[in-house]
Amino acid sequence: MFEAAEAARRAILRHYCKLESIGNKANDPTNLVTIADKQAEKAIIGRIRRAFPDHGVLAEESGASQSAEAEYCWVIDPLDGTANYAHTMPVFSTSIGVQRRGETIMGLVVDPTRDEWFFARRGGGAFLNRRRIHVSAVGNLEQALTVTGFSHDRRRHIKRLMKTLGAVLMRAQSVARFGSAALDLCSVACGRAEAYWSEGLDPWDVAAGLLIVEEAGGRTTNYADHPSNIFDRQFVASNGRIHGELLSILREHWRG
Repeated sequence: MFEAAEAARRAILRHYCKLESIGNKANDPTNLVTIADKQAEKAIIGRIRRAFPDHGVLAEESGASQSAEAEYCWVIDPLDGTANYAHTMPVFSTSIGVQRRGETIMGLVVDPTRDEWFFARRGGGAFLNRRRIHVSAVGNLEQALTVTGFSHDRRRHIKRLMKTLGAVLMRAQSVARFGSAALDLCSVACGRAEAYWSEGLDPWDVAAGLLIVEEAGGRTTNYADHPSNIFDRQFVASNGRIHGELLSILREHWRG
């Protein structure tokens, strides 16, 4: 896992601030793809295939491979935060999760520009560059820094999005939007933020980060307050202490 992430990190940094062209998926101007996305994913999958040829892969750019039959499945976002990357904003990451029979057992998120490596193994705790990390002790929303994200299909739900954002802004100490769901989750895990919420995410956005939050002592659910599944479309991750307070706001505006 670490070797694959390092290969992706090198590919990403090789093209950083040097992109000659930027594409988009399905003619969606909000959903970008670059040569760095493709080369980083190829580097990761190549190393997985050599080490574990019978494992399944679910990756953002190339889709699924053997995931229905394999006991183990690697869930990969080679470059989370492509829009930031394309604009040379230094907030993006590589996310790699490993599932066994549908349960995430390991997760790794790498911030290439800060050389920060967030890692968790189920039952083994969460770490930042080998240092154990924990969620914050903030106990109410008024003292909380919350983080959110805007999905690619946000235009379909813009009214609800704005109402939700306004409601949280009125209650929380602050709301931030950084543009990499994997790093946002890791910010909750290491106590830099108290909570993260977003809609319309894909499994590769959250597979590693959700486990890292949980192993750091946090709580993750969907908006219906069910334990998180990487195939959910709505996610709330928090230090646990403000979870119910934030969830009540989200559920008010996103019923159904």
